[in-house]
Amino acid sequence: MTQYLLSVYPYAPGPDRTEEQNQQAYQDVDTFNAELRKAGAWVFAGGLEEPATATVVRAQGGQVVTTDGPFAETKEQVGGFWVIEAPDLDAALDWAGKGTVACGAPVEVRPFQPN
Repeated sequence: MTQYLLSVYPYAPGPDRTEEQNQQAYQDVDTFNAELRKAGAWVFAGGLEEPATATVVRAQGGQVVTTDGPFAETKEQVGGFWVIEAPDLDAALDWAGKGTVACGAPVEVRPFQPN
């Protein structure tokens, strides 16, 4: 089986959703996570804190430099992710479809490179 990264965009919760909608999404994601586990597709998942909490670490001029804040200057940031195992891209896309319904945000699907 191939592992796939299902990335949630844009960062949520956001100003376009009420607290009730956010709480419902959290419950729906918990249900989706349980379904992934039951099907044996679950590898790992997590929600991320808001982009402002990010620290960027980079090699620059022979030194390691850290910078506060997100790397990308964009309003769309990764809000969370799932790593799943699926037999093929179509199956991963089916899981992503369930994930986007659960979290209420777009989900990008990318396969991992083979080891």
